[in-house]
Amino acid sequence: MAFEPEHLRSIYNLDVSPIGLGTVKFGRNTDVKYPRPFDLPSMNELQNLLASASSLGINLIDTAPAYSESEQRLGQLLSGQRQKWYVSTKVGESYDGRSSFDFTAKHTRSSVENSLRRLRTDYLDIVLVHCDNEDFKALKSTDVIAELRSMQNQGFIRYIGASTKTLPGGYFAIENTDLIMVAGESDQIPLLEKAELKNKPALVKKALQSGHSMNIRGTLETVLAYPSVASVIIGSINQNHVKENVTYATSL
Repeated sequence: MAFEPEHLRSIYNLDVSPIGLGTVKFGRNTDVKYPRPFDLPSMNELQNLLASASSLGINLIDTAPAYSESEQRLGQLLSGQRQKWYVSTKVGESYDGRSSFDFTAKHTRSSVENSLRRLRTDYLDIVLVHCDNEDFKALKSTDVIAELRSMQNQGFIRYIGASTKTLPGGYFAIENTDLIMVAGESDQIPLLEKAELKNKPALVKKALQSGHSMNIRGTLETVLAYPSVASVIIGSINQNHVKENVTYATSL
């Protein structure tokens, strides 16, 4: 059964792990910014990765339609264990050899319905607007937030937010949605501070610079020191890397 609106509450009351698992590499290996090329892992490898992540205390998975096969594969992998995970997905961006963006109400609803089907679930814990570079315009001048609110009120979504790129877009998301996702870069710090003032949680993406970071422990320590940061999303298909990240995060 989908969550009813009266069950909605602040994400600060949810036991979200400080490290979340990003799943770009579960389904897409083209037009990505990782330092080395990689093959998509097998379903058996992903099953083992999820089991390892769960045993380490990770309970947040971040995906998106733009991650190609990621949602479809997660739908199979999470069968029988959906209640163990907080699942975050997105609307707005599609990928079919190249990215395209659509923030209309019709596309937003269709995207959520397709995500529910691919993920084999009747509710989504978090749905974020997958913004392009004109994030403020997309959030303010389209129906995407209103449509997500409508689906939230119908019980299909627990929390809505936006994965933003600019300060104006981020500030607008903080004021008009439940949470924000921002890149782990110094110019985004004002958004983390604003989120704290507004009692809005933040998810942090690309904190490790898509695998280019040379100081993982220091980066995680810096990012997780902000009270608004609920979780840092790390995209990895390497069990050892995931374990190291969790060890660093839980030792802070």
